[in-house]
Amino acid sequence: MELISMGKAAKEAAFQLATASTAQKNKALAIIADELEANADVILAANAKDIEKGREAGLTEALLDRLLLNPERLTGIANDVRNVISLNDPVGSELDSKVLENGMSLSRRRVPLGVVGVIYEARPNVTIDIAALCLKTGNASILRGGKETFFSNMELVKVIQSALAKAGLPAASVQYIEKPDRELVSQLLKLDEYVDMIIPRGGAGLHKMCKENSTIPVIIGGFGISHIFVDESANLEKSLNVVENSKVQRPSACNSLDTLLVHQQVAAEFLPMLAERFADKVALVAEPKAKALLSNAQQLRDAGDGDFDTEWLSFTLGVKVVTDVKEAIDHMRIHNASHSDAIMTNSLENAEVFINSVGSAAVYVNASTRFTDGAQFGLGAEVAVSTQKLHARGPMGLEELTSYKWVGKANYLPRS
Repeated sequence: MELISMGKAAKEAAFQLATASTAQKNKALAIIADELEANADVILAANAKDIEKGREAGLTEALLDRLLLNPERLTGIANDVRNVISLNDPVGSELDSKVLENGMSLSRRRVPLGVVGVIYEARPNVTIDIAALCLKTGNASILRGGKETFFSNMELVKVIQSALAKAGLPAASVQYIEKPDRELVSQLLKLDEYVDMIIPRGGAGLHKMCKENSTIPVIIGGFGISHIFVDESANLEKSLNVVENSKVQRPSACNSLDTLLVHQQVAAEFLPMLAERFADKVALVAEPKAKALLSNAQQLRDAGDGDFDTEWLSFTLGVKVVTDVKEAIDHMRIHNASHSDAIMTNSLENAEVFINSVGSAAVYVNASTRFTDGAQFGLGAEVAVSTQKLHARGPMGLEELTSYKWVGKANYLPRS
């Protein structure tokens, strides 16, 4: 009954948000950004409780990093909200306007989706990202974060709902499921009378559970093995810099590098350079050809079953030697290349083969996989990185949170 009440309130809030002006929505976002900074001490103290409980529960360093808020990250989150204010509001814009032979003016007009349900794990910044993007696009949201972020999310939701009230918008525009009971997740997935879309942000298990149990459309995002292929024509020193950035800058991110594929013609030169650069920073998991060339690695082990299907989210990297771009692509097809993948090459032909063949949501030539991010793409904060092939792919910004309706205008025109 509690979730049904939340669903009803969200649906009513979505009705009001759908006709809210851009100025009113931007006012709420500005207040959220200011209040995040004004309440930084309280939010960070709550986050410290989550970190402490996470350590006691034995969470990995990768999960703790995802959970952590610090002054710099909180300022970044607030600035991401301000950036959303500066973006164009897609609601009400028209697509494909034309006049039919019978005189009717016909167009497609962007409209909010309605109510978005988001299920996520140890990422308190997602609470703000979702709220900001949904508010800008006139959507209500029902959020369910992991138990690891309970104290952080409670304070963040207080800030959001306070800002909504000050802006004259319904508090139910953003609601949070406080109880950690997994049964409530199952109930949310069946709330199709009130919720229009489910977005899970987490591991493969969460995505699988949502796909199998939801009666609501689900957008799958955030999971996928990210690869870099170093072609035989690549500049090896520059490639090494990109590989290091993709792996080391923030290994707990979903767009960090999981598997490195190296052309056999450059492997003997490149892999020792890799081992020296990573030294004690990154553990290498290698198949036999690669392992034979990594004798100077400080942390090295044989690749076993499932290692090339593992999203590491840590300072671990799979390494494999391949014969050419075709074998690299074949490996990626088998091992879930659906998120962010890159080729290092000076060959225009190989670059185009890679771009056209790889089925990932984001494909790069001579650039880091870490660019797959809503802010980096100029979309503002993202609601998720979609790895499916329908409606939205890659970082989901404002337009991906809208649908459209057909609008026909005429002068009392009957159908003949």
